[in-house]
Amino acid sequence: MIYFTTATEKELPDIIRLLADDELGVNREEYTEPLLPSYVEAFHRIDNDPREELVVAMDEDKVIGCLQLSIIPYLTYKGSSRAQIEGVRIDSKYRGQGIGKQLIEYAIERSRRPGVIMVQLTSTATRENAIRFYENLGFKPTHIGMKLLL
Repeated sequence: MIYFTTATEKELPDIIRLLADDELGVNREEYTEPLLPSYVEAFHRIDNDPREELVVAMDEDKVIGCLQLSIIPYLTYKGSSRAQIEGVRIDSKYRGQGIGKQLIEYAIERSRRPGVIMVQLTSTATRENAIRFYENLGFKPTHIGMKLLL
């Protein structure tokens, strides 16, 4: 049975495995045992912040998907907040089964709280399938994202 829940530190190695098992993640993540201390420290910062949530998709006791949901306060839109979805991954063995759709829908439902007026996310421009997936869920490409690596 597939279900969605907030991640615990026990699931952290599987989350990092999912993030690294990706054409982009393979070059920017490092899945080792033990995990890099920076991953553990980041998990604790996220876990201790009431505006952050690491969500995992579980198949019984196996992590098969993940995302990070952030609630960000803004001055725009009359001082509202936005939900930001990041780091969405589904285990390659489980893709094409509708789990990604269910995971995003779960995150959207978790975002429905007072003051949150929208859910936003980004996807790398070369990921045409991912962009189409998000558009099919109702997301619109309204902005051009830019990044400056430090």
